[in-house]
Amino acid sequence: MLDIAPGKTPLQRARGRAEARFGCRDGRTVLAGLHQSGCAKAMLPRVPGPPEVVFLNTAGGLTGGDVLDYGLDVAAGAQVTATTQTAERGYASTGETARVRCRISVGAGGALDWLPQETILFDGAALDRVTEVDLAGDARLLLCETLVLGRAAMGETVRSLRLSDRREIRRDGRPVLVDAVRMGDEALARRDGPALLGKARAVALVALVAPGAEDAVGPVRGMLAGNDIQAEASGWDGRCVVRLAAPDLWPLRRALIDVVTHFRGAVPPRVWQI
Repeated sequence: MLDIAPGKTPLQRARGRAEARFGCRDGRTVLAGLHQSGCAKAMLPRVPGPPEVVFLNTAGGLTGGDVLDYGLDVAAGAQVTATTQTAERGYASTGETARVRCRISVGAGGALDWLPQETILFDGAALDRVTEVDLAGDARLLLCETLVLGRAAMGETVRSLRLSDRREIRRDGRPVLVDAVRMGDEALARRDGPALLGKARAVALVALVAPGAEDAVGPVRGMLAGNDIQAEASGWDGRCVVRLAAPDLWPLRRALIDVVTHFRGAVPPRVWQI
């Protein structure tokens, strides 16, 4: 017989790394390199126009102890859209923390639309995620991130959570936008307060970082005025930042699609519609 107590048996954890590199050849964006291992995959669907890369976690979600690394390099002059095949899910942890790292670079004159689908956090989830983006001085970035606390349609309430979700965008090596979200049990207990989430279960950040991006704030504010969600936009020094909050994902998602479509001049990737 095995001399190991059931509670001490090591649990299997997911590990994965996916990285894609794109270059520019004769004015066309081309794939320059691709690596994938473990549960992290990068798919390249056939689409008209600039290429898309679709990242996927084949483990079906994140739980304590999982480790995923994603990398994306967009060389000078290249244009790429990146997304995820479906919503990521953070499941209850037995104690350990799931860790996700996204490392992104965009070269001179390059453009990236970083548009992952929402992350749904279930009761008891523990997630530490860091997204780092390095931009050349004249590069363009459109970034979207959405967090959802449980599934409203299933009557789920998230009462326990350990979340650290940080985004840092640098231009020519200097930070131009740092967005850090921390949420634990104490914050959840007071989340209905106006300084926290209010009645929101779904929140999103959309950031356009590019020369002249601040000029987009006026039109975006006009769009947001007609929506039945909480939203506001601000613009300064090559940045336009939009924050949205709603009691449920679906009204937020509709508004999010409008904002993303406005910024990129095209609808979001097709996987958003599946």
